[in-house]
Amino acid sequence: MDTVQQHSQEQRLHPRSGWGGWLDRFAGPGATSAELGLQFLPAVAALVAAPVYALTLPIPWTGLQLGLMALLGLDLMGGVLTNATVSAKRWYHRPSQGWQQHLGFVALHVVHIGVIAGLFRGGDWAFLGLVAGYLLLAATMIVFSPRQLQRSVALGLFGVVLLGDRYWLTPTPGLEWFLPFFFLKILVGHLLPESSEDREPTK
Repeated sequence: MDTVQQHSQEQRLHPRSGWGGWLDRFAGPGATSAELGLQFLPAVAALVAAPVYALTLPIPWTGLQLGLMALLGLDLMGGVLTNATVSAKRWYHRPSQGWQQHLGFVALHVVHIGVIAGLFRGGDWAFLGLVAGYLLLAATMIVFSPRQLQRSVALGLFGVVLLGDRYWLTPTPGLEWFLPFFFLKILVGHLLPESSEDREPTK
């Protein structure tokens, strides 16, 4: 029975071939229809809502800016929800994924911050340096914390983001939602393993 269960678990970590494999590499192999619906429907709603909200502000947006807002809304809303599912946790925290892969994933997201600094904050490179530096430092602290403390460390560091965003940094017009969703996706979503893996075996 144990061998069968182990084989079944290994199968769930292998993406399918074809377009289904692309989906598996994003949402995790074996994602249920409920998980997929929860990930994609709100993400599509955010794709529309982000530029619509921006257009209510008296700012002469370019088409590029509105398009990027839509993509950021899609990416961050989808990322927050996807990274919270059991299937995605199992996939992104499979045995082959070590600290190098996790921090590499985080480092790629510095591009998001650069886009905000360059195209929405008029070349605010201090913002880029501060936010990117905090992102990499916070991610490193979470990854190298003891497993049983990672969730508390991540939530504490996310709390600092909320305070800094509210009381320290100047909001980005039209993208006031960016930093909370961005750090929620990375620190609390992607970097934390599935909670059931931390439970002691039932005796």
